[in-house]
Amino acid sequence: MNFTKMQGLGNDFIVVDGFKEKLPENLTDLANKLCDRHFGIGADGLIVVLPSARADFRMRIINADGSEVEMCGNGIRCFAKYVYEAGLVEPGRDTFTVETLAGIMTPRLLVEGEKVVAVTVDMGEPVLERALIPMLGSGGQAVSEPLDLLDTTYHITAVSMGNPHCVIFVDNVDQIPLEKYGPALETHPVFPKKTNVHFVQVLNRQELKMRVWERGVGVTLACGTGACASLVAAVLNGKTQRRAKVYLPGGPLEIEWNEKNNHVYMTGPAETVFTGVVQKIV
Repeated sequence: MNFTKMQGLGNDFIVVDGFKEKLPENLTDLANKLCDRHFGIGADGLIVVLPSARADFRMRIINADGSEVEMCGNGIRCFAKYVYEAGLVEPGRDTFTVETLAGIMTPRLLVEGEKVVAVTVDMGEPVLERALIPMLGSGGQAVSEPLDLLDTTYHITAVSMGNPHCVIFVDNVDQIPLEKYGPALETHPVFPKKTNVHFVQVLNRQELKMRVWERGVGVTLACGTGACASLVAAVLNGKTQRRAKVYLPGGPLEIEWNEKNNHVYMTGPAETVFTGVVQKIV
């Protein structure tokens, strides 16, 4: 099986061309084995490029633990770069549609020569209705809502960008024991489908700094949908303007929550790390 290893701000993926490679329908075991950093290739997730009846392409993303996710911001930038540079789209075409479990996404490519140097993705409208995130409890939205967790109480803001996010604003993200509170929040009973967790520090009204505990993965260097959710949460809490740079451990993303159409736009890089062939899946 041929594969391409890619990364977006250190959030890394194994990309496989489902047009060419024969893959099992159930990708859980395959993702477990390929993503293992000791016995496999090593990655946060497996991305499969597939045909779609509704869009130009279909993207499936399976986390390292085998769980399939609705959407991944860093993943779709890698996906977009892959299909362009692999020649799956017409030369010169810089926009196309991608079917995901979170809906149809539209990446726009910045191309220099024959290489994609950045990708802007229309991530659609954020979902704020509690029941649709999903999050248990009464009331329409969860904005700065107190939540008891272990030995403390955090004020959380819940947002879905096709997948659930819990955003917490703190004075200093570097002082947060992410390995302690991340898994406790991810599996908190108030989130029936679990949640991604983001601790966010407001630097000013145009800049945020965040750390990520990703659902089904753990600590990661970046989360594109999480950066989008964090900006939305910051605006809802009156902390930033609607466009800001979000600094993650793996690097920055430009995020805009457009006031006219209510869509969130994410701009950032994607890189090819290496290509290879799996001879046998043990």
